[in-house]
Amino acid sequence: MFGTVLDLGGSLTPHLDAYLRRKRSKVPAGRLWDNWRARQRIEQYQDSLLMLGHSGYLEAARRALVYSLELNGVAATPEEVATIMAAWRELKPFPDAVPGLRELQSRYRLVALSNGETWFLEYLVKNRIRFEFDDVISVNVAGVFKPHPAVYRSAAGILEMEPDEIMMVSSNSFDVVGARACGYRGAYVNRYALPYEDMPYRPDITVKDFTELARAL
Repeated sequence: MFGTVLDLGGSLTPHLDAYLRRKRSKVPAGRLWDNWRARQRIEQYQDSLLMLGHSGYLEAARRALVYSLELNGVAATPEEVATIMAAWRELKPFPDAVPGLRELQSRYRLVALSNGETWFLEYLVKNRIRFEFDDVISVNVAGVFKPHPAVYRSAAGILEMEPDEIMMVSSNSFDVVGARACGYRGAYVNRYALPYEDMPYRPDITVKDFTELARAL
């Protein structure tokens, strides 16, 4: 969902830019976003490894934002952080995502398996993506973030399918690696022209967007 169907950078960077302008900060919004996104990954990994209770996607994102603002020397109040975080409700899908999903739905069962909280995923599906998935599964059922194996195994159990009957589609290479390590098939939608992980769990196919994905499958 996040970064694969939904355009995080394109949706959130304008809000960061507006905030930084109000603060009269010279920090580039693009740099702050890159820091934020990278730190969020660390926050999610820490959350899973420490096993102190699953904090949830938005809380991990909030912690990463606070860290990234401080890293860039931007003093933000809790109220300002909350205002920035509210922009997550305005995420928009990539232009190719919904048309590609519609084409794929004529041939496949499409299930969203995401790091987001259940209520947040339901909100995004209904109000921002506006596409009816066959099912929406949150990592909350496993209590850890992807790429923890419990996420992929729980999802296979919920769907009552063998892992090799399922293909994980993601623009996040760690997600494809995690799924492949659990026996799923994998499609890497390389939206950002990034290298793949140096690991043996390779994607079955690599494409640049959902248009190519529909054709490849």
